[in-house]
Amino acid sequence: MLRAPLLAAARSRRMRKLVEVVPATRSVVSRFVAGARTSDAARVVRELADDGLRVTLDHLGEDTTDAGQAATTVRAYEELLSALAADGLAFGADVSVKLSAVGQFLPSDGEKVALENARKICAAAEAVGATVTLDMEDHTTTDSTLGILRELRTEYPWVGAVLQAYLRRTEQDCRDLAGEGSRVRLCKGAYAEPEEVAFQDKSEVDKSYVRCLKILMRGKGYPMVASHDPRMIAIAEKLAMDAGRQADDHEFQMLYGIRPDEQRRIAGDGKTMRVYVPYGDEWYGYFMRRLAERPANLAFFLRGLATRG
Repeated sequence: MLRAPLLAAARSRRMRKLVEVVPATRSVVSRFVAGARTSDAARVVRELADDGLRVTLDHLGEDTTDAGQAATTVRAYEELLSALAADGLAFGADVSVKLSAVGQFLPSDGEKVALENARKICAAAEAVGATVTLDMEDHTTTDSTLGILRELRTEYPWVGAVLQAYLRRTEQDCRDLAGEGSRVRLCKGAYAEPEEVAFQDKSEVDKSYVRCLKILMRGKGYPMVASHDPRMIAIAEKLAMDAGRQADDHEFQMLYGIRPDEQRRIAGDGKTMRVYVPYGDEWYGYFMRRLAERPANLAFFLRGLATRG
């Protein structure tokens, strides 16, 4: 029942100001966000690598309508990749890029600007042995994002896509993207979407997730199973086994700060486990969506405010 209000709050400037001024907020947010600086992200990557975990890093920010800010985001990714390479952490790392953060919503030639900026990030990643995955945002951006993905893959075929199981269209998108070498992260979805485009009931979203998993696991691509749900993880493991997949041709993904013991267990079992690590000052929208996804996250946040405020 709280999901819709929390997702609405994620886009509220007034609510953002209220949450950001609470003294305890930063200490609670640190559970889910690595920090504000590149050095904070690199430190967390080292800690996770020591536990046998891989990473994808997200420089937080979205809905950018300023070309200068979009360029700043590109430089932030270039700086991050350079820092990881200097620390010997870049090879096999991934960065997650929201196209809205690199110009997709600019009033003039937004898609063209986003494509060129994403190309710059891909070039920086390729130079150090890392990869790029295009994050998916709300349903109004899906066609644009997949179009830019197709353009990028002509030069960088390893660029990853994200598909959201709660969208009614996603089964077909999975079929379209299950080809040789195609990296696809399947998640459930974290935006408030209308019923005509998205399943609303959790059980329907779960069923869609399994149907999409079957398509990806039976395909020739590289499925990335993004879920914290033990049942979905068990189903994914069974589907991978039935499809004859090995540990190096698919992976599991979870968010930084959520079920860390399970992350280490999966890695300890010899499977590939990648942790989604956000960092940067623009943490508010990301943080509110994490609260909306799981009641346990909201309870954690409220306890933190009560004990540290």
